[in-house]
Amino acid sequence: MNENDTIAAICSGVGGAITVIRISGVSASEIGNKIWKSSTKLSLSNKRKFLLGRILPDAKGIGETAFAVFTPGPKTFTGEDVVEIHAHGGNYNAKRLLTEIIDAGARQASPGEFTYRAFINGKMDLTQAEAVSDLITANSNMAIHLAERQMDGVLGRKINELRNEIVEILVDCEARLDFPEEELDFMPGKKVVNTLFNVKSEVNKLYKTRIEGSILRDGIRVVIAGKPNVGKSSFLNLLLGFDRAITTEIPGTTRDTLEEFTNIRGIPVRLIDTAGLRESDDIIEGIGINRTLTSIKRSQIILWILDASADDIEMELAEMHEHLKHYNSVIAVWNKIDLAKDISKLPEIKLPAVKISVKEQKGIEEFLDIFEKSAWDRPHVEEPEIAVSQRHADFLLESYNLIPDIISNINDEDWELAAVSLKAVAIALGNIIGEDATLDIYETIFSKFCIGK
Repeated sequence: MNENDTIAAICSGVGGAITVIRISGVSASEIGNKIWKSSTKLSLSNKRKFLLGRILPDAKGIGETAFAVFTPGPKTFTGEDVVEIHAHGGNYNAKRLLTEIIDAGARQASPGEFTYRAFINGKMDLTQAEAVSDLITANSNMAIHLAERQMDGVLGRKINELRNEIVEILVDCEARLDFPEEELDFMPGKKVVNTLFNVKSEVNKLYKTRIEGSILRDGIRVVIAGKPNVGKSSFLNLLLGFDRAITTEIPGTTRDTLEEFTNIRGIPVRLIDTAGLRESDDIIEGIGINRTLTSIKRSQIILWILDASADDIEMELAEMHEHLKHYNSVIAVWNKIDLAKDISKLPEIKLPAVKISVKEQKGIEEFLDIFEKSAWDRPHVEEPEIAVSQRHADFLLESYNLIPDIISNINDEDWELAAVSLKAVAIALGNIIGEDATLDIYETIFSKFCIGK
């Protein structure tokens, strides 16, 4: 990305009532004044004020009415001079206005380029920049709160604190190498080792939050599976809160997979309803059954629906075990308990299991409790303050694995080997916050952003 020119992009949703176009860079006010006209120009004398004017008025002063505001750097999102133009919405009008701005000397911004400039201009570290994208793509309140905390710098400050401790020890090691004969005030060996043990412990705590991070950022793929006519689609509709799937008494109504995004107890979930598993000569139903098997393989949690009112309960269980013998994350859901003769006689299952009635909405809270525990893989009550991404986790694991050797080298007073590994840890932690990150890391992160952010 060129960091010196002036960029522009549509920052509002295309097609809405209002179009917002942001211009950022050294020529922002000059370009803004070329395409937006008023009795008062955009300048330092009226900074941070919304001014009413027109877009490219003709000789008679006729042009689209629009607001414009000029904010000089560095006190802006990007750290550069910024002009925002608020005009009428609509797909064509937004694109027309952006074209005029580009013709006036700006360049179309690349995905995430505004946030990238905020990062390189010191307005945020790399974890805060990533949190901007997390906030935009959040699918639950918990995910939003996590992104907000990360944007506030909670993770970045923690990583920076740990990195500073590593750098302090590294400086001490290098001093011992450079001035072996000098009687300098070196850090006591016991203090160095204790600090390293503390850093190792804190790194491990952060690394363990990767599961929460993955769930909150990416959601969980949850497949609803079972025989035909056990209530899979009705259960899907109940969890979604609206009728997404067609339900009938006819077995095999669902012939394809249906996917919907929702959140359950604050957990983002991709719910997938599937065709009932059975032997079938119907070509279309057969394709649906194959897709069911594929969905099961790709899922993170399987909700296997059992018919509590079936005549042959043992056969219900046998079919479940046959299809799921290679899978661990399974919740057995006995449905239709309102029609069962005696639910107390339902056999015990060596799986998380719950008895419900979709029709009468019984047992749903018990199901949600079991689902939440399975999703987090342990009881989960509070929102995590920090939940690292997979990118963060990779560098944390690298750091964690290096620290035992550093401790061993320091105990042996092998300062040279200790210094090499300490540098590697400092770089790994620096990659998380952007201190030592390479260009390919930047490109990978910011390319995932939408244009205009």
